[in-house]
Amino acid sequence: MPEFVRLEVADGVGTIRLDRPPMNALNAQVQDELRAAAAEATDRDDVRAVVIYGGPKVFAAGADIKEMGEMAYVDMVKRAGALQDSFTAVARIPKPVVAAVTGYALGGGCELALTADFRVCGDNAKLGQPEILLGIIPGAGGTQRLPRLVGPAKAKDIVFSGRFVGAEEALSIGLVDKVVPPDDVYAAAVELVARYSRGPAFALRAAKEAIDEGLDVDLDSGLRIERKLFAGLFATEDRSIGMTSFVANGPGKAEFVGR
Repeated sequence: MPEFVRLEVADGVGTIRLDRPPMNALNAQVQDELRAAAAEATDRDDVRAVVIYGGPKVFAAGADIKEMGEMAYVDMVKRAGALQDSFTAVARIPKPVVAAVTGYALGGGCELALTADFRVCGDNAKLGQPEILLGIIPGAGGTQRLPRLVGPAKAKDIVFSGRFVGAEEALSIGLVDKVVPPDDVYAAAVELVARYSRGPAFALRAAKEAIDEGLDVDLDSGLRIERKLFAGLFATEDRSIGMTSFVANGPGKAEFVGR
């Protein structure tokens, strides 16, 4: 059984819960358990949407610096791939994913939040990539996902300075999508993705894949990705349900089955 990361499922929403007090430091064990939780969320049919949550006090304050400080170059050469793989596993969950950010989301914590499709944070939250203050750079996707989200200039400011970004600034630059009182973060995150848990699972999967893969290719290649995924959905039961319901009852009335 995992010690620090678990998947909890209720009403179609799976919560990947980090629980390594006091700050959810992302050591090697947490990284490995995170990858396993992402794989489980991907495979389980009863999980239709996902929330990443660190608890009511803190999302994740970054890597385990004590563990990292004892690592030499050859150690990190071996570990860096596994570190990125654990975060990539979350980013590739083929279902809608929201990060519920309370307190600090710094370094690896911010990078974990960046793997989600959406981010909800408390109005007291602090996000950032302070690795530069340790003489290193983000190593779990921060130099790649952050500029894709907020643009290169804003990303460079955050990464070069190592400063903390407050909730309102994060909202204004697109780093987070919604700011709520701290006690409401988890409920707001569940509410955001619950609507998708009742949607057409394969169409949502295709939409996420088309957008994410299309960001990394030229327009013509992106259109080819879209075309293949679009055509493939005509083999699903939900496509038939959706179109039949639309003709009979108008939009928004279909009851999808996830097949």
